Amino acid sequence: MPQCEMCGADEASLTTTKVEGAELELCSSCTDFGTEVRDESTGSGGSKYSTSSSTGKSSGSSGSSGGSSGSSGSSGGSTRPRDMFDDMDEIATDYDDQIRNARESRGLSQEELANQLNEKASLIRKLERGDTLPTDDIQRKLEGALDISLVEGDSVDDADWDSGDAGTMTLGDVVKRKD
Repeated sequence: MPQCEMCGADEASLTTTKVEGAELELCSSCTDFGTEVRDESTGSGGSKYSTSSSTGKSSGSSGSSGGSSGSSGSSGGSTRPRDMFDDMDEIATDYDDQIRNARESRGLSQEELANQLNEKASLIRKLERGDTLPTDDIQRKLEGALDISLVEGDSVDDADWDSGDAGTMTLGDVVKRKD
């Protein structure tokens, strides 16, 4: 029997409800906290979901953007739609130490490295202090010049989320409701 993603109650049928921007499968008592999401299976166009009755013709311009994001996510079956953050690499949390250690191991000063990269020495100082994140361009230059990778690898934290045991923890286990 499916469980409500908010309170954890077992119910025969759950309703897809949008709460604070997230779509959750909720029981009848928790659906009051959001807006019901209806699947438009008979529509010829428009967006995939609607929170109110729509005419279809008036949503022509927004339908093209909704259709493109929905088509990329619907090809994977029940997987979530892809967003812009899926294609981005995460900068390693210790990028500042990696840059400093690689520079020092090559016997370069901050000024020499900056000249080699055709950048300002103040930028190298800020990067090594962790005051600023490298842009994609600077990241590529640093990785090439110092032969390092500033991209975060597969972390152990990600493995914790892929337990494979669905339904053991719900939002209700973490959040206290104010009734």
